[in-house]
Amino acid sequence: MFQAAGAAQATPSHEAKGSGGSSTVQRSKSFSLRAQVKETCTACQKTVYPMERLVADKLIFHNSCFCCKHCHTKLSLGSYAALHGEFYCKPHFQQLFKSKGNYDEGFGRKQHKELWAHKEVDPGTKTA
Repeated sequence: MFQAAGAAQATPSHEAKGSGGSSTVQRSKSFSLRAQVKETCTACQKTVYPMERLVADKLIFHNSCFCCKHCHTKLSLGSYAALHGEFYCKPHFQQLFKSKGNYDEGFGRKQHKELWAHKEVDPGTKTA
């Protein structure tokens, strides 16, 4: 009887050791030991860490580097307007570009209607 009780006690402790020793730790598949690609800020060219990362028009910025080109006011994703890769606060965007009626004139570029005029007078086509 003593042996049977000892055998009964030995079996559960042996099962606990067997299940604990043979199990393997599974790691998440998303976890990797590879180095993360360092992202750089478009404005200052320094490393951007995930907590300070801001993406506007597919460009990466620090929160503090995302500023109006004209007045250097800090911008947010809801308070900016972009034109030709430059970022402005909405009041300065309207002041600088909207009042002229076209966006190209504010930058010294040719107006679109000049480009259209050249297409209408095409020397290759002759009219009767």
